[in-house]
Amino acid sequence: MKFEHLIEINDPLNPLMDTMTIEQLWRGLVLRAESPTLFVPHLDECTIGERASGSFARRLRYGDLVIEDVVHLTPLKEVRFEVPAQGDIAASNLRMLIEAPGDAMLLVRFCYDDGQGEHTDPANAMYDDFKRSAYQEADIDTVRILRQLAGEGKLDATRLN
Repeated sequence: MKFEHLIEINDPLNPLMDTMTIEQLWRGLVLRAESPTLFVPHLDECTIGERASGSFARRLRYGDLVIEDVVHLTPLKEVRFEVPAQGDIAASNLRMLIEAPGDAMLLVRFCYDDGQGEHTDPANAMYDDFKRSAYQEADIDTVRILRQLAGEGKLDATRLN
């Protein structure tokens, strides 16, 4: 199943919306990759492994389930998570792309590919709909947390050093 959606970060036409800079958003998305336990409620542990130029390995533990992935960083543009096939888990990926289509407008595009293709039978199609909804809710929660951290000044460059 492939699925993508946009979440608006800044809208210059909505003065009630708290705004973020592209740098704050970037730092927040990297934080989501490096400290996912702040964003994923059922994640028990994340261990950061080997770092290379623009990427790092992770080991995620959800109870007895362990998933290893690699995170690729393209500064101020994209955070990409690649999960290689392992055990019963198919290869999959998630891309979080920063988009700035106009003055002061800022968006994040979340792109999922679970490696399974589209299901046509009713039971699996319903399961795909459930996964799409869960992904979207998790992404909305991520942005909510990033807004909170930005509002507290925790995504400012001086606070991260």
